[in-house]
Amino acid sequence: MTSKPFLLLSTAAAVALAFGVGVAVGQNAPTENKGVKVSPPTTLDLGQEVDSVQGRQLRMRVVNVEPGGVVGVHSHNGRPAVAYVIQGTLTEHREGGGVHERHEGDSWTEGKEVTHWAENTGDKPVIVVAVDVFKPQ
Repeated sequence: MTSKPFLLLSTAAAVALAFGVGVAVGQNAPTENKGVKVSPPTTLDLGQEVDSVQGRQLRMRVVNVEPGGVVGVHSHNGRPAVAYVIQGTLTEHREGGGVHERHEGDSWTEGKEVTHWAENTGDKPVIVVAVDVFKPQ
């Protein structure tokens, strides 16, 4: 059987620890950013792209395209996206919009008017972070 003083002491210690840690973190938490660089945002007005977000998902993927690799032709109608190149150079071919070289650090949008395909003509893998709003089938 556990003694009443032990239960009281244990409870007091648990409460002190829980609240003490919270206060310590709050007291020491930085209020300003330091050593942080945020690039200008690449944005796309979703109201212009999809009728409703009901039944849709926000998805982020890391896409690796090996040298000589190809991302097949596809449309972004109903699947708006933004993308950012981490490594390499991706050559994007847009229907009616020409050819675009996407280099490390580049970001761009892919709205409902975009039908395109892409290829890696370089000698190292291309790594792209792609974020889209899509409706699972």
